[in-house]
Amino acid sequence: MLTNADIGELLFLAARDEPGHRRRALERASRAARFWPDEASELAEAGRSSTELRAVGPWVAAKIQGWLDEPPPLPEPDETRRGFLTYAEVRRTLDADPRWEADPCADLQVHTTFSDGGLPLPDMVEAARSLGRPYMAITDHSQTLTIANGMTPDELAEQGRAIDAIDRAFEDAGDPFRVLRSIEVDVFPDGSMDMDEPSLASLDLVLGAFHSKLRLTTDETERYLAALRRPRLHVLAHPKARMYGRRVGLVADWRRVFAEAARLGKALELDATVWRQDLSVEMARVARSEGYPGSRSEATRIPRTSSSSCRSGWQPPRSPGSPGSRS
Repeated sequence: MLTNADIGELLFLAARDEPGHRRRALERASRAARFWPDEASELAEAGRSSTELRAVGPWVAAKIQGWLDEPPPLPEPDETRRGFLTYAEVRRTLDADPRWEADPCADLQVHTTFSDGGLPLPDMVEAARSLGRPYMAITDHSQTLTIANGMTPDELAEQGRAIDAIDRAFEDAGDPFRVLRSIEVDVFPDGSMDMDEPSLASLDLVLGAFHSKLRLTTDETERYLAALRRPRLHVLAHPKARMYGRRVGLVADWRRVFAEAARLGKALELDATVWRQDLSVEMARVARSEGYPGSRSEATRIPRTSSSSCRSGWQPPRSPGSPGSRS
């Protein structure tokens, strides 16, 4: 049975053979397939039309139905497009164990207009509160990432004062919600970080991430180990630095990396962004096998993806025939 991931790939490939508006329609549907809440195959089995799905009109629906009726050979996707969950897969995973969505969780990866975010600090705080988050961390970029309007030490201090004022207002009102002073700091190839020591020492949480030389094919294990051994680093953000359809990310001896993170008590982010999903489910399972306990850092808009990756990656496999298993 074709999955939405399979159909998305078929749509992507079919677009290459079509001109103009038909090509664009197929490309839109291919991207949208990752967000469809229901499997197209299940809609068809229920006698419903694929036009119920986002970005699917009658012409695209006819193509999808043809593939469902007679599944074509499925070529191996490009490496940059492998191992990404669709929303239908996410929902199926989480629906099998509602506890993963029952407890409120903090949001520890949030950007504002202090760097490349779309909303000012107060609006992002209110958005997190409205979603039931018990607390959040503001993690705008550091200064070297100029394309993302990264913050200088002075701008980080300014943001810190604004966060302190917000937290004082919550405290005075008897509201337990809190905002953590944080940053997503650039980590350079030698493991050093793009912010001075006093500035980092003033923060509640420090996320470190690689944002340069992300297409190298050499073994970058030492780069990761050097970063993890920095005392001020708490979380390694989007560790592999992969991006759907654009790059596969860095290469490393991941067992060594995860074992070192576990030894040092450093957290690894499960980036919830649909186009990142970093760590992937496969890599989360490797981390678990190396003794890493597992945690999740969630994006405000799309936390379910990281929850699903975390559940799939850290939950021990169930025996065939047990609830939630696929035998």
